[in-house]
Amino acid sequence: MPDITLADCGRLFAALHYCVLVHDADTKEILWANQAACDVLGFTLDEMKPLKAPDMSSNARQYAREIGVSWLQRAVDEGTSAIEWCYRSKSGVDILTEAIAARVDLEAGPVVMVQFRDIAEEKATRRDLFRTEGRLQAFLRNLDEGIVVLDDNGRILFASESAGALLSTDAGALLGETFTRFLDPESAEVLRAVLDTTSQSGLPSNRRFRLSTSGEDSRWFAVRCQHIDIENDLRGRLLLFHDITDRVRAEEEHRRDAQYLNHLARYNAMGDMAMAIAHEVSQPIAAAHNFVAGVRRRLDAGRTEREPLSWGLKNATLQIDRAAQIMSSLRHYVVRLEQSEQAADLNDIVADCAYFVDIRARENGVALRWEPTSEPLPVRCEKVLIGQVVMNLAFNAVEEMARWPAETRTVTVATRRSGAYAEVMVRDNGEGLQAFPSGQIFDGAFSSKDSGNGIGLALSHRIITRHGGRIHAVENLPRGAVFSFRLPLIVGETADRSHSTGHT
Repeated sequence: MPDITLADCGRLFAALHYCVLVHDADTKEILWANQAACDVLGFTLDEMKPLKAPDMSSNARQYAREIGVSWLQRAVDEGTSAIEWCYRSKSGVDILTEAIAARVDLEAGPVVMVQFRDIAEEKATRRDLFRTEGRLQAFLRNLDEGIVVLDDNGRILFASESAGALLSTDAGALLGETFTRFLDPESAEVLRAVLDTTSQSGLPSNRRFRLSTSGEDSRWFAVRCQHIDIENDLRGRLLLFHDITDRVRAEEEHRRDAQYLNHLARYNAMGDMAMAIAHEVSQPIAAAHNFVAGVRRRLDAGRTEREPLSWGLKNATLQIDRAAQIMSSLRHYVVRLEQSEQAADLNDIVADCAYFVDIRARENGVALRWEPTSEPLPVRCEKVLIGQVVMNLAFNAVEEMARWPAETRTVTVATRRSGAYAEVMVRDNGEGLQAFPSGQIFDGAFSSKDSGNGIGLALSHRIITRHGGRIHAVENLPRGAVFSFRLPLIVGETADRSHSTGHT
């Protein structure tokens, strides 16, 4: 390979894209510049040689001549010195550069060679990156959602500050920790299964997990999981999680509320059953007691005619059989208390309630009219709860009509199909809705009855709305009120009619 000559060195310098200036080590005057420096600054070499720092540097204070001289002197004293320097071109354009000065000992004496390059675009890009990073950091700090990346063993490779806040620790302290240690054993096992099944295609898995704390302070998180691979720099399972403790507690409260609602409705239903037992069973038992007492009197009087004794015992037996039938009917009702939501014909539910409504109506001298539709009305519901609503509305209507003259005491219970809904209507001819302040019929705070507290209508409202239906009241012109409710009809299911008893 041939030796590189001085001329070759000149050609090499001329080919450099880096700008090069050569200063005298003592006076700091410009001795030489390569073509790249002349092109960038817009000066010829002859124009550049007599220039001083103020002639070719920015006017800003940090680029004053004494600062530039000091920088070049450090290179003389220490060998090299770097600085961010803003040159000014012949046309007056400021050029921000990264400049490195180095002492070079030539045969003629020491010089300072300065290499510089334009970094204005790079600087702007760096500022944009810093600004973007700052914004991302601010977003991550203020996220309600925590972010962690786990390796194949479940160890945390990355954690956002919000993740640390949700887990009540510092984000830096999470690195290297096993994420499952923050969860209760059951949730930890579920997460391991999620991590095992989360494919590398990035399909998310959604679950909820509970922290290892217990009792009332227990906290829940909703977690989404997917695989990530960022240029082989960050690879693993990305978990996005946020606190849903309030939602879980609200759901638990809703479940407790629903259980209480069921309990209250069943409690009321048992009260209706007890009323039926007290009213109905007492009559045949009393009659049977009278027949048996008559037989005893005849025996005590020495009258042993076969026919009168047989007649008394036969009728006592019939009354006892009647009491047994009543108890059998009530036993079917008790069985239905334990049934959950199922498909049923709303006509059958109303028919099952007729027995109890008839008892209340007879007690109050009220005539009942039953007007069921001839077509089936299949709905999905808890039969006992809906039956309780039917009886509550009917009982209210009966008790309202008991205050009016006997010839006007009529209550009508009807069913019909209304579009996509099955509807039950209870009509009376009483005072109407004027006794109810506007908007307070179903809120449980008002009752038109002297001894009432309005809870029955409020309970009915909650039962119907929980079933996706609607309950309302309107005036029954020319007099009275119509209380009705509707439930969504179902298609493609067979209603359970196994316990229908029919109208009494």
